Amino acid sequence: MRYSQGGGLTAERQRFPEELRLKAAERFAQGEASSVIARDLRVSVRSVQRWRRTWDEGGPRALRSQGPASLPRLSEKQFAQLEVVELAKGPAAHG
Repeated sequence: MRYSQGGGLTAERQRFPEELRLKAAERFAQGEASSVIARDLRVSVRSVQRWRRTWDEGGPRALRSQGPASLPRLSEKQFAQLEVVELAKGPAAHG
């Protein structure tokens, strides 16, 4: 597998799986087999089959990233404050 489920990825790294899906879509249009696409893109056949099903139902646009599932629960300011407090506790406090 080339990438995991993607939790915590930066915006740049989130585009990487989308690029793979769009490359696969080009090859779906050419009629290539899922196993060949999976091998060349270094992903699982199951992933390619899932992408193909999505592509069949909605075209290449359906393979584009939908963005994050939810907004962060903490604001940047809140996170920075929490980080300062937790770092001040030192390594022993965190095991």
